[in-house]
Amino acid sequence: MENEPSELHFEKKRLETTIALAKKQIHEAKYKNEENKSAIIAAKQELRENTVHSISNLSSSEGFEALAELSQYTNPITEKVMDYEKIEKKIATLEKLIKSPYFARIDFKFDDEDEFEKVYIGRSSLIEDDSYEIIVYDWRSPIASVFYRFALGKAYYDAPSGRITGEVNLKREYEIVNGELKYFYDAEVQIVDEFLKKLLSQNTSNQMKAIVETIQKEQDLVIRDMENELMMVQGVAGSGKTSVALHRAAYLMYQGLSNTLSSNNIMIISPNSLFEQYISSVLPELGEDNVASAVFEEMLSEILQNEHIQPRSEFLESIISSSKYGALIKSSMEFKMSPEFLEILNSFISDLAYQWIEFEDVYYKNKCIVKKEILRDKISGRKETPIGMKLEQLEEYILDLISESKKKPLGKLEVFHIKNDIQRFTKLNIKNLYRKFINNKEYFYHIAKDIELHDDIEEILRFTAENLNIPYLCYDDAAVLAYLHLKIYGSREYINIKQVVIDEAQDYYPLHYEIFHLLFKHSKFTILGDINQTLEKKEDLSLYEQIQKILDKKKASLITMNKSFRCTNEILNYSSKFIDHDLEIKSFNRDGEEPKVYTSDDASSFNHKIISEVQLCLEEGYETIGLICKTAQNADLLYESLKDKTNLKLIKSGDVVDLHGVNIIPVYMSKGLEFDAVLICDADSKNYQSEDDKKLLYIACTRALHRLNLFCRGEASPLL
Repeated sequence: MENEPSELHFEKKRLETTIALAKKQIHEAKYKNEENKSAIIAAKQELRENTVHSISNLSSSEGFEALAELSQYTNPITEKVMDYEKIEKKIATLEKLIKSPYFARIDFKFDDEDEFEKVYIGRSSLIEDDSYEIIVYDWRSPIASVFYRFALGKAYYDAPSGRITGEVNLKREYEIVNGELKYFYDAEVQIVDEFLKKLLSQNTSNQMKAIVETIQKEQDLVIRDMENELMMVQGVAGSGKTSVALHRAAYLMYQGLSNTLSSNNIMIISPNSLFEQYISSVLPELGEDNVASAVFEEMLSEILQNEHIQPRSEFLESIISSSKYGALIKSSMEFKMSPEFLEILNSFISDLAYQWIEFEDVYYKNKCIVKKEILRDKISGRKETPIGMKLEQLEEYILDLISESKKKPLGKLEVFHIKNDIQRFTKLNIKNLYRKFINNKEYFYHIAKDIELHDDIEEILRFTAENLNIPYLCYDDAAVLAYLHLKIYGSREYINIKQVVIDEAQDYYPLHYEIFHLLFKHSKFTILGDINQTLEKKEDLSLYEQIQKILDKKKASLITMNKSFRCTNEILNYSSKFIDHDLEIKSFNRDGEEPKVYTSDDASSFNHKIISEVQLCLEEGYETIGLICKTAQNADLLYESLKDKTNLKLIKSGDVVDLHGVNIIPVYMSKGLEFDAVLICDADSKNYQSEDDKKLLYIACTRALHRLNLFCRGEASPLL
C-alpha cells in the first residue's frame, strides 16, 4: 500500500511516544536501583558492625539467639539483592525494546464493543505504570495469536477466562531499526510472503535467531499448545522445528507467570555441544535466560558418576567411515537399544537379588547377627522400590540388629567399619555386574529363550565383552549402564524439571526414551525430529507411536511441518532425490541457482576448484560457508590440503566455534546447522554408495540456504 502522509505521521508519533515511555521507565528503574545499591551497602556495613560478637558465639549455648540475630540482618540484604536483580533485568529488556519496540499491529474489535482497538505486538510488553494500560503486547500474550493465525475478518483467541471473539480490520507490519521507523505495510498474504522471502534471502548468522516476526500459523499452533503432555513435531529439514521448540519454551515460561513454570523448570537436550552453542542465543533474545541445557552423552556421564564415555560423534565416525568394525558396531547398537534387549535387561534386574548379589552371614564379635538367606528375603519383595534403595535400607537394618544385640548405640567409628564390611554386598558395581552378565552366555540365553535375538548375537556379545575391558565406555554400553543404574538406584537429579525439549528425536532409540522416562517421569515433553535425517538407522512415522508408548503420556499430539523455509527451490528439489517420498516436502518458493557437480582427476585440480568456489562465495557476500565431508577423517585430509591456500576452520568433536567464515565439518556434526553456501567436498563413488549414504547426502545438501555445489575427486557417486 502507499503510506499516506497522515498514516506515516501517526505511526512516527506513536513510535516516539512509545520510546519516550520506555526511556522514562529506564530512568526511574536506574534511580530505584541506585537506592537499592546504597541500601545493600548500608545493610552489609550494619551486618559487619553489629554481628561480630554473635558470629564468635555461634558454638556457645547462645548460638540459636545469635543465628536469629544474624538472619535479622541478612534477610533484608537478600531481599534488596533480589529486587536489584529484578530491576536490572527490567532495564535490559527496556533497552532492547527501545531499539525496536514492536513489529506488528492489529486493529481488533471485540464482539461487544463498537470501536477497533489498536494492538501493538513486540518481543516484550510495555505497560504504563500509572494507568496499567498496555502500550505494547508481548508476542506470547493471548491476543497476539490473532496476528499469527488470522487474516482480516472474523477472529478469536483463547484467554484464561475463555474464548474471546471479534473482528480484525487491519494487520500492519513494521521495520524499526535502532528506534527509527524504516517502513511499514498493511499485511495481506502475498505481501507477507514477499516480506518473508526477502528475509530468507538474507545471509544466515553464526547463531540461530528468534523468528517472532515471521511465525507461521501451523508453527504458532505448536508454540501455544497447552493441552498436550507430549507434543511431537515431525518437521522436514528447514521447517523451523528447532526455532519453534525454543519459542515454545519461551511461551511456556510466559504462561508460567501464572502457573509457576520458570526457566529452571525447563530442560533442553541437544545432540552435541556445537548445536547447543548454535541455539544458545534464541531464548536470551526472547528475554528468557538460565534455561538448563545439556548434551545427552554428558547426562549419561553424570548418571554414571563421571565415567569417561565415548562421544556420539566418535561412535558415528566408526560406523560411517566404514572401518573394519562399522557393521558390527551398528548391529550392536541396534540390538542393545531395542525393546527385545530391554526385556532381557529387566529380567536380569529382577534376578539380581537371587543370582547376582553374593550375600554373606553378618557377624559381630564372632556372633552371627543375621543369616544371608534372611538378607536375601528382605530385599526380594516390594518390586516397585528400586533394589539399590532396598540395599541401603538393608544397611540400616543390619546396624539396628547389631545395636540391639549390643544393647547400646554404635559409635561413629564402629558404624564406619561395619558399613565398610557389609558394603561388599550392599553396594553394587554396575559395570562389573554387566560384565559378568555379558560373559555368562548360559544365563544370557536362558533368560532370552523366548526373545527374537539379532543374527549377529554371538559376535555382539564377544565384541561387548572386549569393549568392557577398555578404559572408557562405548556409547552404546554407556546407555545400557545408565538404564541399569536408574532402574537399580532411581534418580532425583531432575526432580524440578517440568518441561523437556528433545531435538533430533530420530537419533534416539527405545532404550534412550526409557532413560528419558526414568529421568523425567513427571515432566511434559516437546519432541522434534525428522525421520529423513537418521544417520545409522532407518526410521518411519511409527517412531512417534513408540515414543508415546514409552513416555506414557495420555494427552499427546503429533504435528507434521512439511514446508521448508531454508533452501531455495533448486536446492530442495536436488536434495529430495536422496530420500523416500512418504512425506511430501513443500518449498517456500524461493529461487536460486541449480546445484552443480564438479569432478577432478587429480588433487591439484580438485583443490583448485574448491578454492575457486570458496572465493566466489566470499565475493558473493556469503558470510557462513560450510565445506561438508562424510567423515572427520575426510575433513582432516581436506583441511591439511587447503589450510595454506585460504582462511578456514576445521570443526572437530566437542568444539564450540563461531560459524562465521569458512568451516570444514563432518556431515554428522552439521545436523541442525545452516550455512549460506555449502560445498560437499567428497561426493565421489568411493564415499557415497549405500542407502545410509543417501541420507547423509540429504542432510549435507539441506544445510544450504542459497548455494550448493558438489565436488568429486575421481568418479562422481552413482547416487548423484
